Amino acid sequence: MKNLSGSELEKKNAAEKACELVSEGMVVGLGTGSTTAFAIRCLGRRIAEEGLHITGVPTSYASEALAIECGIPLVSLDRSPVLDLDIDGADQIDASLNVIKGGGAAHTREKIVACSAKKFVVVADNKKFTATLNRSVPIEVLPYARRLVERELRKLGGACKVRTCPGKDGPVISDNGNFILDCEFGEIPNPAALGEKMSLIPGLVEHGIFTTAAEVYLGFEDRVEVLRRKV
Repeated sequence: MKNLSGSELEKKNAAEKACELVSEGMVVGLGTGSTTAFAIRCLGRRIAEEGLHITGVPTSYASEALAIECGIPLVSLDRSPVLDLDIDGADQIDASLNVIKGGGAAHTREKIVACSAKKFVVVADNKKFTATLNRSVPIEVLPYARRLVERELRKLGGACKVRTCPGKDGPVISDNGNFILDCEFGEIPNPAALGEKMSLIPGLVEHGIFTTAAEVYLGFEDRVEVLRRKV
């Protein structure tokens, strides 16, 4: 493997430490993003080198393609509706282990898989950890409902914009065929309460606030710190 930058090494360390949770016969959720990609590659190596037998449930077309490349057998939620473990990344993590996800526009499927797992763990470089959530919240929205959703989010104190990307005219389209809004709320002192309010908005498919992570694996260049949710 080529020499990794500091941030990439931190991601790799976190992902590979979390993969130690995976054991024979497990059904594992495969998250989306640069950190989770290290976990998928690690599990592929364990299958090849150790003869590990697992199946994966991908959360996006990107994670599905990488899992196939790495030799991980895949299964759908229809076939395996309850997962043993889900490993996924994060855009930001607060001191209570609430998480903002969705930088890759895959948070709807990521949340479905996370909520289908007996245990949901997050892997990230240590710079993703902050005292309070304060970055924009990705929101998947039905195109037909965009204006309604934007109006209702403004009532909650949010300032939204439709996500675009270089190389494509118009909005980013999720794997589910929907638009992605990025909504700024400033500091979010109560992520669970905000998430519950957003979930009541008609046409809002899913928001990027996750509140069910059991553990967070924070990568440093020379170690991994494991944070566990207080019961």
